[in-house]
Amino acid sequence: MTDRPSTTALIVAAGSGSRAGGALPKQYAMVAGKPLVAHAYAAFAGHPAVDEVVVVIAAGAEALAADALGAVRTVVGGATRRESVARGLAAVTGERVLVHDAARPFVPAAVIDRVLAALDSADAAMPVLAVADTLVRDGAVVPRDGLARVQTPQGFRVDALRAAHAGWPAGDEATDDAQMVRRLGGSVALVQGDAMLDKVTHPDDFAAAEARVTRETRSASGFDVHRLEAGEELWLGGVLIPHDKGLSGHSDADVGLHALTDALLGTIAAGDIGTHFPPSDPQWKGADSAQFLQHAATLIADKGGRIDFVDLTLICEAPKIGPHREAMRARIGALLGLSEDRVSIKATTTERLGFTGRGEGIAAQAVATVSLPR
Repeated sequence: MTDRPSTTALIVAAGSGSRAGGALPKQYAMVAGKPLVAHAYAAFAGHPAVDEVVVVIAAGAEALAADALGAVRTVVGGATRRESVARGLAAVTGERVLVHDAARPFVPAAVIDRVLAALDSADAAMPVLAVADTLVRDGAVVPRDGLARVQTPQGFRVDALRAAHAGWPAGDEATDDAQMVRRLGGSVALVQGDAMLDKVTHPDDFAAAEARVTRETRSASGFDVHRLEAGEELWLGGVLIPHDKGLSGHSDADVGLHALTDALLGTIAAGDIGTHFPPSDPQWKGADSAQFLQHAATLIADKGGRIDFVDLTLICEAPKIGPHREAMRARIGALLGLSEDRVSIKATTTERLGFTGRGEGIAAQAVATVSLPR
């Protein structure tokens, strides 16, 4: 048991997000592999001082919210931000509330801590950042002393915020809730904000948001072998190559794409190709190995990952790989969404030693490098 005040996080995601462009409202657009709103939800849901998270959504956005967040508690907002907060506030049961804009996807736990700590001695608290740039109005420089950029989450004692909304003049609008509390005589504490909380508003902001994600680099290898047999087609690196023999296997037996698939799966510790496409399953008989490679790429993308580079080595006496190298690079690049300078293909022999040297089969080894959000 704890004697700390109970806290609800209220994520305001009811806007149209039209300034960001795109087919979806920006709060449901993807950043680092997740919808914008899902990042903020995870930050609050995972914080030990937050007891409940409520998401305020637009009317008719229930399906979008469910796809982005799953089964979470939602409230339908109003025509303005103030109305949306008021409706969300009516659903709050805690003693304290954190009001946050979904357009600020990355919420450092330390900021939540500072905001909640400030509520011990104030009615409201908001994170701010000092203004670093020179400001002008009508060409004249405006002194920066005393100016700050206001961020969310803003924290409130629930009774103080409810009183501010109840007493707010009809027809007036507010850009944030702390100004409402202050205008009605409440105390507002300022705490240190964080550049991670910068808002996503315009299309260019999405690239900046992606860049703020802390990433780690992972590499993994893959290896595959298939037997050469007469009467089979020879697929290598996604390209059909004329040859008197082809590779035998349950699918099209493309050792190059199989090795690359295993390398990509390895970067996210997702097993191997047989885990996802068992050779005992008849649906994969004769299957195009391109779908295996793209499946692995999709799993990485679903985790917010990015494929940075792939390297494939084909080991055989024949056929000669050189004449087909650029076609393979182009095909693999197209399958993975990579420019060709991020796809390396090499070939070697075993100096006529072993099964590849005797022309009995072809082997392939691959290495993939990806970056993933931490």
